[in-house]
Formats: sequence, C-alpha cells, structure tokens
Amino acid sequence: MNQKIFLIGLNHKTAGVDIREKYALTDVENFEEGLMADCPVRECMALSTCNRVEIVVVSQGAPEHEVLDSVLSYWAGACKGAPEVLAEHVYQHKGLDAVQHLFTVACSLDSLVMGEPQILGQLKDAYRSAVNKGTARTIVSRLLHKSFSVAKRVRTETAISSSAVSISFAAVELAKKIFGDLKGTRAMLVGAGEMAELAATHLMNNGVQDLLIANRTFARAKTLAETMKGEPIQFEHMYDRLSEADIVISSTGSPTTVIRSRDVKGVLKARKNRPMFFIDIAVPRDIDPDVNGLDNVYLYDIDDLKEVVEENIAQRQDEAVKAHAVVAAETETFGTWLQSLTLKPTIVDLVNKSEDLARKELEKTLRRLGNVDPETRRALETLVLSVGRKVLHEPICFLKRRGQEKDASERFIDITRRMFNLDDEVVPPEAHMSRKTGKPEACTPEDVENFIEASKKEQ
Repeated sequence: MNQKIFLIGLNHKTAGVDIREKYALTDVENFEEGLMADCPVRECMALSTCNRVEIVVVSQGAPEHEVLDSVLSYWAGACKGAPEVLAEHVYQHKGLDAVQHLFTVACSLDSLVMGEPQILGQLKDAYRSAVNKGTARTIVSRLLHKSFSVAKRVRTETAISSSAVSISFAAVELAKKIFGDLKGTRAMLVGAGEMAELAATHLMNNGVQDLLIANRTFARAKTLAETMKGEPIQFEHMYDRLSEADIVISSTGSPTTVIRSRDVKGVLKARKNRPMFFIDIAVPRDIDPDVNGLDNVYLYDIDDLKEVVEENIAQRQDEAVKAHAVVAAETETFGTWLQSLTLKPTIVDLVNKSEDLARKELEKTLRRLGNVDPETRRALETLVLSVGRKVLHEPICFLKRRGQEKDASERFIDITRRMFNLDDEVVPPEAHMSRKTGKPEACTPEDVENFIEASKKEQ
C-alpha cells in the first residue's frame, strides 16, 4: 500500500554545463537496473539530455528521506562524483508535485527553448528503454502515458509550439548574429543525430553555401548529406576538412571531447587566421573549452544560447499560462487515479478476508451437519459468499466516495485496514478494555458475540 512517486533531477536552471556534463547519465539502461537493485524503489525511469537529468522512482513503505538520499548517492556514485556536490544542484519533488513537474517537462514548459518538441521524443525514448528493462511498471507507465497525452493536449489547445524552436535553431540564430548574414559561408556538422539534422535544416534555410557532415557512422552522415544536399566526410578525416568551415556545430554523444585545442591551432594556420566560430551543443561537451583561448576563434556552448532563446520566451508567456492550467488540471486527474489505485488493494484485501472467513465458518458448519450432498454444499457456499459481499457493499462504496476527497483517501484506507486488521497485525492484550472489569484484557470471539447480544437487548 502507499506507493509514492519521487522525482529528483537537475537542469539548465539549477546547474551549469560543467555540472550537467559531470552528472549526465551516459548509460541509462544499466543505471536504471542498478538503481532498482541498490535503492528502496519498486519502479524507476531516468531521462538524460544535454539540458537535464530527471529520475522518477516509485517507492512503497520506505521513509522519504531514505528514498531520496539513496537515489542521490547512487546517481553521484554512478558518475564518480560527490553526493554533497550533486545535492547543491538538484531539485526534489514527491507525490503530485513530481507528477506536475514531469508533465511540465513533457510539455516543454521547462525547456531552455520553451515549446521545442524535442524533449517529448527524448522522454518517449527514455520510457521505452525503461519498459524494455522492466523498471517501468504500473505507476511509471501510467504516468508517462499521461505525460504524452498532456503534451498533446497542450500543443492542440495552445500556441506554445506554433513557432517553437530547438537548441539547434538557437545555435544557428547565434551564428547569424555573429556573421550578420550566412550567405556564402561554409559550415560543418560534427554528429548526424536529430539535433544535427535540425541545425542543418536551419543552416540551409539561412543561406549557408556548403555543408560538410562528419559522423562516426559514415552511412548516417551520407544519408543526412543526401537530404540536405551537403557533403559527407569520414569522421577520421574531419580535421583534414575543418579548415574549410567558417561555422562548426558539434552535437555528438561522445563521453569525451572530439575537437581539441592543439588540433585547432593547426587548422587556424591553414585558414591564415580567418575567424572560426564553434558552437558546442553537446553534453558532455564535444569541444575542449581551451579552444576559446585561441586567437580568432569564438566558442559558444549550450549555456551561451540562453540569450538567444530569452527573446522567444517573452513572446510565449500568455500561451504558457494556458498550458500550465492544462497541466494543473491533468495533474489533479492523475491524482484521482493514483488514489483509486491505492484503494484497490484495500478493497481486494477486504473482499478476500471476508471470503476466507466465510469459507472457514462454512467448513465448521458442514462438519456439524455431517454428510451434505455437493449441490447443497455449493448452495451454502454461494449463500455465505453472497452475504459477505452484500455486507461489504456499503463500506466499499463509502471508501470510493471518500477516495475522491482531497487528503482524505489515505486516512480512511488506513482506518479500514486497521479496523479489519487487513495487514494481520498482532494486537496486544492491552489494546482492549473489558466491559466487566474496566481493565485491559484480550478481546475474544466470545466477547464479540456477547457484545452483539447485549446491544440487541439494549435496542
């Protein structure tokens, strides 16, 4: 009973790129399995992107501080970092606050570029991975499916994504501010993933003359080059062609740098010190930060894009208000479902206990009756089970009604479980007071029967 949702994460608002790349999860699948094994959680899913890490867990019974502390420690250990350093940059949510935060993320209301659609695809990929690993079960699955439907509703009912931009678009906008005009320039993409493809689209739409595409998997570079009318190059030949590029946008998934300062020095000589502009939109970073110290080289990382996107954020505030209202309503709806989910085990336990007691009492009666034919036995069993269900009908309806009341569900479920001792707790003798002596003594079935008979006489 009492399964609780927790979310712990960090994003571009709480941590700089150096912290985000330090605690990025480069092996999410093994991380999830390890988290399930080492921490007091029943379900989990982790999302790791260039701008955020979100870890959703479901726990049952464990104290809140134990769950959050263990997840934080495991996360820090997996990244070979210090828990106390990570703790300075994370946020923690529980219950419906965690639900609302995840809905907000899915709707791109918490993104660096508000309204960009990329986060929803990343969230779906993360969920699919967790399902395949078996770490996303009933509650996480329902939560993620609801996140997807909430995001769809926000896109349908608001204009938050009508002019949505991605990180890649912001990178190109920065290049335009630097050059003034991209016509006649040459660009190189390092990496051929989704972000690179978006960047390529924006570059070509803004007049870039030539586009070089380098990727570790050459077939992917070739496919993207054919689409964008660019030129694919082997990844190992990237430095041979780097001198031709005025703009370099890098977005690989490499855990280490792919463009080093010492290599760029040689490129600058070949270019006769003509300026080069590097935009690193990868986390962990692809480009050695020392590159920015070279003459005639300008390096921008993902944090530098904030100024570009702030202009767009201002235009979307009215739509964001509408979107947040949708998120709030859907969070309340999910909370109702979560309460009903918590109620179901209690109802099942209640019915099972009633049926078990009915069958035990039936067996006692049948032993006293002696030989009873099978048809009569079945009729008696149907009778006692039916009586039990009818007796429970009103209590169950009561619980379902109270389950709709804010902050009431858990209290009434707890009372019901204690009243019917559904958890088979050992009740100490002093828990009951004798009506005869006024002193604590054990309550026996005979005491109950005597109490019932006395009550009838009083009526």
